[in-house]
Amino acid sequence: MIDFEPKFITFDCYGTLVKFRMADMAREIYGNRLQGEALENFVKLFAAYRRDEVLGAWKPYRDVVVDSVRRTCERTGVVFNVDEAEQFYLAVPTWGPHPDVPEGLSRLAKKYKLVGLTNAANEQIMSNIEKLGAPFHAVITAEEAGAYKPRMQGFEYMFKKLGVQPHEILHVSSSPRYDLMTAHDLGIKHKAMVLRGHEPEAPFYEYTPVKDIIDLAVQLGL
Repeated sequence: MIDFEPKFITFDCYGTLVKFRMADMAREIYGNRLQGEALENFVKLFAAYRRDEVLGAWKPYRDVVVDSVRRTCERTGVVFNVDEAEQFYLAVPTWGPHPDVPEGLSRLAKKYKLVGLTNAANEQIMSNIEKLGAPFHAVITAEEAGAYKPRMQGFEYMFKKLGVQPHEILHVSSSPRYDLMTAHDLGIKHKAMVLRGHEPEAPFYEYTPVKDIIDLAVQLGL
């Protein structure tokens, strides 16, 4: 059980709540040119370049995605086509939740204020949020904060906007590298890792592992 009453439960959105289909799309788009290990290497590099692209100054999420595809293509010898790259960005607002999310969030929303802290574009994220099945108190994007996670700036912006201290929230993510390591460094004591299988666990960063969002609600007594 999570023995803590947070003022807000804050969530990473893409991957944690929204079923993020970048890897699936890469296999669909490039599967006619790459097979087997080569295709899986493309998928892994694409994820790594997306993470690298968000570590500098903020730029539009469309550019993050397209530049990540371009770098992956260059690395793997695949011909880069900007129209193919933009398919990834254009698809993002169509993606819905993991199956457990609507029920889990609806339970949590009966007692807690829910907040999204997301590496998203303003023009896209509300389409995703509307599919989650529960009301959100606030949704804070990288575009609004002027920085992408795992940089600290987005978290600090969120603290100011919500009027809270780090120890007063529960932050939930499926990613140690994007969220939980930074949350730990900023003094967010209460964290939960949703075990989606995207990344290996990193228990040094002191989070509560949960199977899914329904399990998170159960851990909070709901």
